[in-house]
Amino acid sequence: MKAIIKGKIGKNCQIGEGAIIDENVVIGDNCIIEPYAVITGNTTIGDNNHIFSHAVVGSIPQDLKYNGEKTKLIIGNNNKIREFTLINPGTEGGGGVTKIGDNNLLMGYVHVAHDVIIGNNCILANAATLAGHVELEDNVVIGGMTPIHQFVKIGEYAMIAGASAVSQDIPPYCLAEGNRAKLRGLNLTGLRRKLPNRSDIDEIKRAYKELFESGKPLREVAEKLLKSENKYVRHLAEFVLNSKRGIPYDRKM
Repeated sequence: MKAIIKGKIGKNCQIGEGAIIDENVVIGDNCIIEPYAVITGNTTIGDNNHIFSHAVVGSIPQDLKYNGEKTKLIIGNNNKIREFTLINPGTEGGGGVTKIGDNNLLMGYVHVAHDVIIGNNCILANAATLAGHVELEDNVVIGGMTPIHQFVKIGEYAMIAGASAVSQDIPPYCLAEGNRAKLRGLNLTGLRRKLPNRSDIDEIKRAYKELFESGKPLREVAEKLLKSENKYVRHLAEFVLNSKRGIPYDRKM
C-alpha cells in the first residue's frame, strides 16, 4: 500500500508504506515517518523527527467543546514518537495550540491531549497520559502508566514514578510517586547528571527542606526563598507561589 502524501515534506525524508500525511501538514528535513503512521490536522513538524508505525499525530481533540475550529499542533526537532502514540492539537478555549519542543522521547501508547505544552529533553514512558492543558517544563521524566490531570504543571528536572496518578502541581527538581502522587524528595540522580555545579544542588536541597520539611507556612517560605541569589532556588520558589492546583506534600504541624 503506497503512502498518501498531500502535505509539504522537507528534504531527505523517509515515508513508509501506508503512511498518511494530510494536506495541512508541514514536515521539516531528515524526518522518518514509519509505515501506517497518520499525520493530520494543522500540524507543523520540525527537522530530524522519527515518528513510528501507527502513531496518530494531529487528529482532532477528544474534547466535547471542540467544534471544528482551526487549531494547531507544533512539534520541534529531534523528537522520537513511538508506536500508537496519540497527539491532539489545541482548542479555541485553551489557546489553540499544542506544542512539543525538541529532543523528547514519547514511548508507545503515550497520549498528549489538547493544549498541552511540553518543553525540551522530556521522556514519557509507555502509556503515560497527559490530559488537556498540562504543562511540562524541560527535562521532565514521566513513568509508564501514569496519568496527569488537566491543568497540572510539572517543573523542570522533576521525575514522576510509574503507575502514579498526578492531580496537583509537581515542583522543579522533585520526585513524586503514588496514587495520588505526593512529593518523595528530590530527583538527585537527575540533578547530578545535569547540573555541573554541586553547590547548586546543595542550595536546592536546603530550599526543599525549608519548603516541605520545616513545617513552616509554604507561601511564607517561598516568598523568602524568592530573594535567593541562586537561580534554581528562585525558580523553585516562583513555581510554588504560582501554583494553581497546589503542591502535594505531607504538611507537618
